[in-house]
Amino acid sequence: MVKMNQQIYNGQHIPMSFKEICDPVHTALLVYDAQNGVFSQIKESDKVLGQMLKAIELARKAGMRIFYSRHFSLPKELLGVSQLRLGMEWQKVSDIDQVKPFLTKDSPSFQLVPQIVPWPSEAVFDKITMSALEGTYLNIAWRDCGIKTFIIIGAAIEIGIEPTIRHGSDLGYIPVMLTDACGYGNKEQAELSINGIAYAGYCVQTTVNEFSKALVKK
Repeated sequence: MVKMNQQIYNGQHIPMSFKEICDPVHTALLVYDAQNGVFSQIKESDKVLGQMLKAIELARKAGMRIFYSRHFSLPKELLGVSQLRLGMEWQKVSDIDQVKPFLTKDSPSFQLVPQIVPWPSEAVFDKITMSALEGTYLNIAWRDCGIKTFIIIGAAIEIGIEPTIRHGSDLGYIPVMLTDACGYGNKEQAELSINGIAYAGYCVQTTVNEFSKALVKK
C-alpha cells in the first residue's frame, strides 16, 4: 500500500494514508449479505466469518456506523425479465416454470448467520440488486451522515461485492475491501474480481490486521 502525506487541493482535504482514509468520523462498515443461504455456499466460510467478526468489533470500538445488507427474492409472480433470467442461470434450469424464488423473507436462508447480531444502533436493510447502493436507502443515509469511505466485508466477492465497490466509486466514495473478511463461491472468478478492482485503482484492498492498525490512536 502506498503511503503519502496528506494533501489539500482547491480547499479539499485529500486523504492519502490508510489511517486518513478510514477515519471513523466519515467511514461506514458495510457487512454484505452475511446470510445463512449465502454463507452455506462460501468456501472456508468459518475462516471468513471469523475475520468478519473481528472487523465488526473493531468498527464498533472505533464508533463507526455499521450497516448490514440482506438479499432476497420477490414472489415469483413479481419477478421481471432480468430476475427470471438470473434465476434460470443461478438454478441451472432451462424452463421458467422451474425457477423457484431463493432467499425469500420467510425462510431461514434469508436470515443473517447467527454469529452476527446487529446492535440497535446499527441498520439492517434488504435489497434485490447486486449493488447494495442501488434501490436502497444506503446512499442517502451515508450522504446525510457525511460518509466518504466505506469498508466492505461479507460475501460473495464475485457476485455482489465487486458491483457494490464499482458503484460506490462512481458515486464518489472511497471503497475499502478487507480481502480476508470477504468470501467467495468460485475462487477463479473471485480472483478475477479482485484483480480487476486492483487494476482499476479506485478501491483500497487491505486486511483486517491493517484495518486494526489504522484505527490505533497515537
